[in-house]
Amino acid sequence: MLLQRLAIFAHAVSFANAALTYKGVDWSSTLMLEKSGKSFKTTGGSTAAFESILKSSGVNTVRQRLWVNPADGNYNLAYNIALGKRAKAAGLGVYLDLHYSDTWADPAHQTLPKGWPSNIDDLSWQVYNYTQNVCNSFQAAGVPLEIISIGNEITAGMLWPLGKTSSPANLARMLHSAAAGVKDSSLAKKPKIMIHTDNGWNWSTQSWFYKLILAQGTLVTTDFDMIGVSYYPFYNSLATLASLKSSLNNIATTFSKQVVVAETNWPVSCPSPKYAFPSDTTSIPKSIAGQTTWMKNVASALGAVSGSLGVGVFYWEPGFIGNAALGSSCADNLMVEYSGIARSSLSVFSSL
Repeated sequence: MLLQRLAIFAHAVSFANAALTYKGVDWSSTLMLEKSGKSFKTTGGSTAAFESILKSSGVNTVRQRLWVNPADGNYNLAYNIALGKRAKAAGLGVYLDLHYSDTWADPAHQTLPKGWPSNIDDLSWQVYNYTQNVCNSFQAAGVPLEIISIGNEITAGMLWPLGKTSSPANLARMLHSAAAGVKDSSLAKKPKIMIHTDNGWNWSTQSWFYKLILAQGTLVTTDFDMIGVSYYPFYNSLATLASLKSSLNNIATTFSKQVVVAETNWPVSCPSPKYAFPSDTTSIPKSIAGQTTWMKNVASALGAVSGSLGVGVFYWEPGFIGNAALGSSCADNLMVEYSGIARSSLSVFSSL
């Protein structure tokens, strides 16, 4: 059996601003990895459950992606409830990320689940009923939700083709239906409802998106509590830390919402990046120490948001063994390594 070790952040970090409420990682692949025979070790060399390593490292919330009806069952509702039960038992909060697809949903893919309606009236009801059922299922399983994202990176819309941003009335209606499904569910404690877009550093994009969908009149500001953004350094040279800080502050002050960096990561190896890194990140080494510096900088940008509305950051996805690039052109963005020697990265969460 191949043993893997979680990367543990070794450096303590201090911030002038209040501590973040949500300090987390996406751990969606955990059950799939364990099924394939993989396990995790602490820096001391002891095999341990991933959730216990996360908890001891300062993580307080875990993010989980939910697919509607994936062919292999990975990331479906049963998978997520089983994972959520482990999180709860370890004392971790759960942030559920609804993809509204049978597979990956992202800026380039928002594929309608198989068998879902293809007209807007029926599809809106499907979104409402599906979302409500998911929430009710978590309540029945005794797993509370801290955050629920109604869609994943939906800058270009969701549930295509009807929910593309080129049909903003449809998109606004479906988001309203999703939010209503959460609010009308049996969850004893209602989670924070998040809308999640990509390119969080780009204020023009964020402003355009929210003004467009809110102008439709169907989705109202009381439908959601949080704005989540993805922020990666290796897709656009303009994605500076300075632009992220400005964008997050503009989002919070313009829309009066809590702000979360829902996805971010940093490479320990990037020999052939497809794009130039942003100018104010080039001094950060592509290394274990660089991961620590990166998380410090992203957390500092959140801590600078007006009104203490910058409330959380999530690393995507530190333990996804076999997928080290995590979709980027960098060779390794994980916080584990194959050699069995733990990286010193994760304990920074204790100080965020």
